[in-house]
Amino acid sequence: MTQLSVNVNKIATLRNSRGGSLPHLLKLSELILDSGAHGITVHPRSDERHITKQDVFELQEFLQGYNQKITKLGFSKKEYNIEGEPSERFCELVLKAKPDQATLVPVKPGEITSDHGFDFGNPMTFKTLQPIVKTLREEGIRVSLFMETDFRYYDQVVALGAERIELYTGPFAHAYDLSKTEGMKIFDSYQKAAIEANKLGLAVNAGHDLDTNNLLVFSHLPFLKEVSIGHRLISQSLVDGLEKTVKDYLRVLSQGSGS
Repeated sequence: MTQLSVNVNKIATLRNSRGGSLPHLLKLSELILDSGAHGITVHPRSDERHITKQDVFELQEFLQGYNQKITKLGFSKKEYNIEGEPSERFCELVLKAKPDQATLVPVKPGEITSDHGFDFGNPMTFKTLQPIVKTLREEGIRVSLFMETDFRYYDQVVALGAERIELYTGPFAHAYDLSKTEGMKIFDSYQKAAIEANKLGLAVNAGHDLDTNNLLVFSHLPFLKEVSIGHRLISQSLVDGLEKTVKDYLRVLSQGSGS
């Protein structure tokens, strides 16, 4: 079954809007994992508008204790995924936090959310990523790169030594919002991208605006290893509750082809 990693940025956004500790990031992360999610994702931006540096390390400590508890009971370890731009700031943070996976994402100044994959048509992209990927891999941290469906550049991901790509699913989700027919038209490009990535030995993650409606289609993506979902999952939880929402996402994912 495709793994579900829940991005908890929006919980931190709500907390920061008022100050204080409510809603409590760690308690809700525990509820998310208890509900069956396979991991927690955060994207700590430099302006700390949602996840802070303190959050990163508190979640690290929480997950360490949580995993010690559940592995003794025979359950699988829950993963920690940290997303961010390929910068010295982010690299230093990841090396200290030691997550299971680091997802490198191109970031534009002033952007609201990630909205594009890496552009390997620009030679500087490879040069910028190379030392960071090398350093993270040497520390035993799995590396995933945020990519679009143009698989002509996937060989450069392999050359860098990254183990996975995360397909940017915004275009698919936005097309699906118009109609299932529109979504299916663009889904074909994702299928081709996943197949080509697998041929190169890359595992396939995906994320951005996926929900229980469009996952009825996207969960059937070949070789889909993991989805990272935040905004739409947390938004739906305001209606249905967090536990039910996580379980609904897991139910839909279980209907897919998996990895």
